[in-house]
Amino acid sequence: MKLRINIVLFLLLNCFLFSSVALGAEATAKKKKKKKTEEKAALPVQGLTPEQQRRYDYFFLEAARLKVQKDYDAAFDLLQHCLTINPNASSALYEVAQYYMFLKQMPQGEAALEKAVENDPDNYWYSQGLANLYLQQNETEKAATLLESMVTRFSDKMDPLYNLLEIYNRQEEYDKVIDVLNKLEERMGKNEQLSMEKFRIYLQKKDDKSAFREIESLVAEYPMDTRYQIVLGDVYMQNGKKDQAYDIYKKVLAEEPDNAMAMYSLASYYEETGQKELYEQQLDTLLLNRKVPSDTKLSVMRQFIVQNEQDGKDSTRVITLFSRIMEQDPDDAQLPLLYAQYLLSKGMNKEAWPVLRQVLAIDPTNTAARMMLLGEAVRQEDYEEIIRLCEAGVEASPDMLEFYFYLAIAYNQAERTDDALAICQRALTHIKDNSKKEVISDFYAIIGDAYHTKNQHDDAYAAYDSALVYNPSNIGVLNNYAYYLSVERRDLDKAEEMSYKTVKAEPNNSTYLDTYAWILFEKGNYAEARLYIDDALKNEGDKSDVIVEHCGDIYYMTGDVDGALKFWKQALEAGSKSKTLKQKIQKKKYIADETKPTE
Repeated sequence: MKLRINIVLFLLLNCFLFSSVALGAEATAKKKKKKKTEEKAALPVQGLTPEQQRRYDYFFLEAARLKVQKDYDAAFDLLQHCLTINPNASSALYEVAQYYMFLKQMPQGEAALEKAVENDPDNYWYSQGLANLYLQQNETEKAATLLESMVTRFSDKMDPLYNLLEIYNRQEEYDKVIDVLNKLEERMGKNEQLSMEKFRIYLQKKDDKSAFREIESLVAEYPMDTRYQIVLGDVYMQNGKKDQAYDIYKKVLAEEPDNAMAMYSLASYYEETGQKELYEQQLDTLLLNRKVPSDTKLSVMRQFIVQNEQDGKDSTRVITLFSRIMEQDPDDAQLPLLYAQYLLSKGMNKEAWPVLRQVLAIDPTNTAARMMLLGEAVRQEDYEEIIRLCEAGVEASPDMLEFYFYLAIAYNQAERTDDALAICQRALTHIKDNSKKEVISDFYAIIGDAYHTKNQHDDAYAAYDSALVYNPSNIGVLNNYAYYLSVERRDLDKAEEMSYKTVKAEPNNSTYLDTYAWILFEKGNYAEARLYIDDALKNEGDKSDVIVEHCGDIYYMTGDVDGALKFWKQALEAGSKSKTLKQKIQKKKYIADETKPTE
């Protein structure tokens, strides 16, 4: 019975663990000289006639072609046919194993892959694929046995050693871990990473003598690299050999007085040994040294802040250090930014703002500092400051859409309509494929509002349409679009549909309720309009003179003249600018306002 494979499910096959490398790998293996191993000899390959070999090659290549074309069912059938021609063909077995793996038929896949490796033990990729499968299936003993043989068979490959290292570490077979690390060291040369790992393993074995000898040998291997001497000193410190550590730090500093690593390690020594005054002096020596890189100072200050917090100390020492460092190097932007973040974390906002401005003066492209200052300006509703920050922001960081957005809002608040329109149009030129559609929609929304302010209604509606293309749920656009249509008494069905979405989304929003009520009013649905205008009033709508006047208009149309008069007078007292309001009160009847103000 043939195995049929669902083509749709098999689209993910190429992401599976075993990449399709059989053709290239097998060809490469044939070119290599066979190595002698103590493993079981490969099974004898079925003797093929030239005609059989030709047929095998044809069907195998055709299967590869069909696989590329994603015709997986047919490809699998051809591979099975290849195995009827030569049951021991590793290339076909390897490919068939991939199909079984994808279908989660692990026993069949594992068996096929094991047979491929058995028949072609010198093909690295078949063996590595099988080892990975064993590891995935948590067959650790099988994986270890195979990997150990691979270390011998493929002495130029590193992956088997790294895989064995992981297995032996997990099993806590520390002698074997050391053996693997030694093999890696033979191939790679002595290095810090391997030596530190061997040091760690020796400590696990409680073999302190070998542990320290390992780091000492690293120092001996690279006698001119003081970094390894400091590593040795740090290892001594961590393991109670403080006097030896101190001697190393002092020796390094005698040779290299500006060695930041040694200075910090010596400071840690003073702290560990309770020499507080010397610790603080050493920190000063490090942080106030012009030759110490800014990144190092930054790292040290971060650690110092953490330690200061853990010890429950006040911020005086931290603030003093920051101030002194900044006085010494006024052109560095990294440390002032960390300082500002520290001040903000302490609630010292007023002290943080001048520091952030200093950061921007040094580096106008520092968006983190600009965004922190912008956030404060937005909270304070300081639109002049928002404009100042964002105008510089769009020049320094033209791809930061946030600066355009807040600048457009601030321009609107300052009634600089043309500027708001221009900055939004400029922002749209910086839109990228990964820009959020909601952000693009908001820019079109601001453009629409600006055009409406300029009485360019068709342009406004075109902008709103664009906004809704990018975000059909843009509630602000839906409300404004609907309301402006109702004011013009046009497309009222479309207006009602859009407005209803806003009411469903935010049923307690007085502005949206008023818009929907007014559209119903314009359509002559007065009773229903009254229900929604009453809800608007219950949700603080009575604070808007426009909503209150609408309430009077709607009440009048439902026959409640006294109620209408009450609301009209209330709107007048609230400062309504409606040109017909006084006439409504005088004549005690509704008069349509041809120049109704917008909300």
